[in-house]
Amino acid sequence: MASDTAIKVENVSKDFSYARRKAVTVKSAFTGILRRKTKDEKTIQHALKDISFEIKKGEFFGIVGRNGSGKSTLLKMLAGIYQPNEGKVSVHGKLVPFIELGVGFNPELTGRENVYMNGALLGFSEKEVAKFYDEVVEFAELEQFMDKKLKNYSSGMQVRLAFSMAIRAKADILLIDEVLAVGDADFQHKCFSYFRQLKKRNATVVFVSHDMSAIREYCDRVILINKGEVSISGAPNKVADEYTKLFIKEKSHGAGNTNTQNRQGNGKASIQNIKKIADIHNKTAEPVIDFEVQANEDIESIVIGFRCKNSADAPLFGTNTTIENVRISNLKKNQTKRVKFHLPNIFNNGAYLVDVIAQDSDGEVYDWIVDALRFDVKTEKKTGYMIEVPIRVEVENV
Repeated sequence: MASDTAIKVENVSKDFSYARRKAVTVKSAFTGILRRKTKDEKTIQHALKDISFEIKKGEFFGIVGRNGSGKSTLLKMLAGIYQPNEGKVSVHGKLVPFIELGVGFNPELTGRENVYMNGALLGFSEKEVAKFYDEVVEFAELEQFMDKKLKNYSSGMQVRLAFSMAIRAKADILLIDEVLAVGDADFQHKCFSYFRQLKKRNATVVFVSHDMSAIREYCDRVILINKGEVSISGAPNKVADEYTKLFIKEKSHGAGNTNTQNRQGNGKASIQNIKKIADIHNKTAEPVIDFEVQANEDIESIVIGFRCKNSADAPLFGTNTTIENVRISNLKKNQTKRVKFHLPNIFNNGAYLVDVIAQDSDGEVYDWIVDALRFDVKTEKKTGYMIEVPIRVEVENV
């Protein structure tokens, strides 16, 4: 294995077998209890099929896929929990899995007692735990709860404490399997800030997530697992788009006068009344992405977002209601929400395109319109870059 390689997966396959007793008739179902001669059926599940990839040291490497695709099985194989039926997994460096945070915590003990107990499991002495105890509590934001029993913590509080302890274990490679999903947005931001610090010291992060915004923002490279195989690998934006398409039915739907060739989704909600963005001729203009989303059936939760691109279809930036801490839930059939995204005027000269999307928190696409909006920018100030950041320059005599 090359010296710059953290993990190498070579032609790995993993099968699970399940035995099921088959009773052909009602009579055999009863007589088989006595004679124990009914036939057992063996079912084989091919979780992973001939998977190969390599992760470099210092990479933030993403693994995405629908539920049941095999991505969690793959992560457990990287962690050494499962062994492959075929192929080989090679790991270079100390690996810490954040797959099931809180394993080894006792709900009958207080938060303080659990910190010391978990510290001992991680190999720290009582004196060492005492030195970093305050840091653990501060990171977890649980100062007022450390003397309460863990069973009285919310799931988010438990994750914060468990994660804050887990990062004390010095690791070269971290495996993260959506364990931060129950944490609030501020805590997730804190965790990702910590991951960026790890990258600076050349640590490797393997990240499994359904959140394509996080995948796009943090990952250097991504693979998409579909039906136990690597269907695509490469740049985060490219792979994230392919992942989103997995949730789209073959027949797209349309509404209003939007081009249906650019529109896909399962139709549980529809984007409508998209307001045109006027062309921008001065820096005082504020572009606003303004549209409505109508629920076509009762919807428990919905995430609404956009992505802005240049004329070459290269993504510049984007966001969604979840990232911006705006929660939209429990929409009734035919209920409509109007959403406005106010953008800073940082655009340079050129043409810009906007994709809009409505989906659920697991990535199931309700409505996705590519190139829903186009606007042009013409300004006096010209630079050779795609966006124009407001910059103040000072020049002094020395």
